[in-house]
Amino acid sequence: MNVGSRTLPRLLSFLLAVVLTTGLSLLGAAPAAAGQTGMRAADPSVIRVGGTYISVQSVNGGIAVRQAASPDALAAAPARQVWTDSRNLGEVWAPEIVTDGGRYYIYFSAGRGTAHRMYAIHSASPVSGYTAERQLALPDGEWAIDGSLFTFNGQRWFVWSGWAGDTNVEQNIYLSRMSDPLTPTGGRYIISQPRESWERVVGNPFINESPEAIRDPNGQLHIVYSANGSWSDQYCLADLRLRAGGDPTYVWDWYKSNGCLFGSNRATMMAGWDPTLYVNGPGHHSFVLLNGDIATSPPAGPRFPLMYHGVPKGTAYSWANRYWYTGTFCWWGNTTYRRANVPGPTADTGFSIKFFE
Repeated sequence: MNVGSRTLPRLLSFLLAVVLTTGLSLLGAAPAAAGQTGMRAADPSVIRVGGTYISVQSVNGGIAVRQAASPDALAAAPARQVWTDSRNLGEVWAPEIVTDGGRYYIYFSAGRGTAHRMYAIHSASPVSGYTAERQLALPDGEWAIDGSLFTFNGQRWFVWSGWAGDTNVEQNIYLSRMSDPLTPTGGRYIISQPRESWERVVGNPFINESPEAIRDPNGQLHIVYSANGSWSDQYCLADLRLRAGGDPTYVWDWYKSNGCLFGSNRATMMAGWDPTLYVNGPGHHSFVLLNGDIATSPPAGPRFPLMYHGVPKGTAYSWANRYWYTGTFCWWGNTTYRRANVPGPTADTGFSIKFFE
């Protein structure tokens, strides 16, 4: 076997990792969690603006922003509170930060029980000067969480997780057009429901949530989301891929991965994808994109930054034990997603995504 000058260091690093992991296993100790930060929190949202990484999180009954020179350094950066729940809206969940037209927009869900709805604040600065919250008038006005804005083919879209009606039976993924960063227009369109066996391992309710948009090297739109309940180590990431030239509002133009692409249980993983080594229940991720813009999505080949939350293996799985993790992702070409008993072609081949701890 010929081993090139670039391959040899990688091979040696791999062998060293195997030796260390094996040694730890023999000693009865779990390997250190790769990428674990000091952030004991959930639902990371991170963007890059120039050389600065900006994160947002729900904390102290409000929303805080951090800035650092790398994703790993965010945990040590000061948390600047940019919004407080002065109107006592209730639980504040999963803020998402994006940029649009030179302004920073933070979208978040607030409410109690069935009252959760999407809100937004915005500012010219990432760390100060945000407006008062404004509720988004999403079509149908139902329960809504985990919303985020993106632009695809010149059209702004809002994507979120919500209920079909007033009953907490299942959380679906919905899209709506936006005429500007604060104004939904037209109807809401369902693009995913948790109906596959691997995303119904835990239920009451069944879950599709935390959708994140990204554009692949062929220009096709993907919505990567979390499946199964976040209270379980079955939590994982899966992919929706819009067929080439497809209509984002037409559910049958979306093809779903045939299993989890990033998860900790082999039984639910898509064929060819392996479970995690260091964390349980990885999910609610953030593609760390320049300006948070899917037009800056990475090309095929290199790995790019990722943040997600999970629980270290060997630790009791609970919401309180979730940490932010840094990882990477890359595009994985020539991947076929298959489906049955639906209109249109039963298979679609294109890019999928590989995730790395």
